[in-house]
Amino acid sequence: MSVLGLSELEERLYRHFLRNPGTTADNVHPRLDAPLPEVESALERLSALAVLAEGADGRYLPAPPELVVDSLTDIRLRELHDEMRAVTQARHLITSFRSEQDRAPAAAPVVEKIDNLDTIRSKIDALAFFAREEILSAEPYTALTPENIQHARPLDLRCIRRGVRIRSVVLRAALDDPLTVGYLHELASLGAEIRVVDELSARILVYDRRTALTPVDPADSSRGALLAQEAGLVANFVALFEKIWAGGVELAAFSAEPDADRLPSVEQCVLEAMCQGTKDEIGARDLGVSVRTYRRYVANILQILEAASRPQAALLARERGWI
Repeated sequence: MSVLGLSELEERLYRHFLRNPGTTADNVHPRLDAPLPEVESALERLSALAVLAEGADGRYLPAPPELVVDSLTDIRLRELHDEMRAVTQARHLITSFRSEQDRAPAAAPVVEKIDNLDTIRSKIDALAFFAREEILSAEPYTALTPENIQHARPLDLRCIRRGVRIRSVVLRAALDDPLTVGYLHELASLGAEIRVVDELSARILVYDRRTALTPVDPADSSRGALLAQEAGLVANFVALFEKIWAGGVELAAFSAEPDADRLPSVEQCVLEAMCQGTKDEIGARDLGVSVRTYRRYVANILQILEAASRPQAALLARERGWI
């Protein structure tokens, strides 16, 4: 009888009193395996619908099935009529919805020009942070500063730990800088794929093959960048990257041995943090490594410098011109 608006419990109660007319509701809920409050609520509704009639002595008499079905049918038809009338009169909502649509912001451009360098850096950080599958990069730099590496390392390591595939193309000239080549080999040892080319004029960053970033003027990155999200444009950037990638040589083909007169890039950063009195916890966080790993770097620096303490290591490093 759900089509007529009765719940399963209400129907079971009506059937019960059809079988047991003139009985009370005592002990009904155990027999129907239903909670007492639900049974009491159902009895009140059945009485209100005239499906059951409660006498002064608490006994219930069921109304004849013909009357119950006809009465419930009339009630349900009136409800359906009211619903149909409300539905047919709903076109007035169009005006209201249109007004909301008119207030909606304009769709974001598929190619956005970004002039501010700080905004570009923030956008790059955000795209790297939220990347899920792959980051492609072709960047014609010849050296990375310690600040560049310190800023990039936490994001790069986070991506690698999360299983994001990183493929980068760099200039052969970048390998002449000990700090840069050390960092590139560090990334490669953790799973990043890096190839080297002799010439590279394009500067491309592609995230998850959905978003591409490139300078407005490849010869002058200070003029701003273009952020593309249109599928066709991004596909062309990916195709260009793949062509550059195919002509590159694996970084592993180049020696990973650091300059005998310098520390590896990671340990150089640790040394500089030591000399500044940075706490191990903060230094480890900046490098994106555990405190245990950070302290292992410290111990290795002490061993290389043959220093008995961190202050002595700082003095010996200054004497060598490492800081």
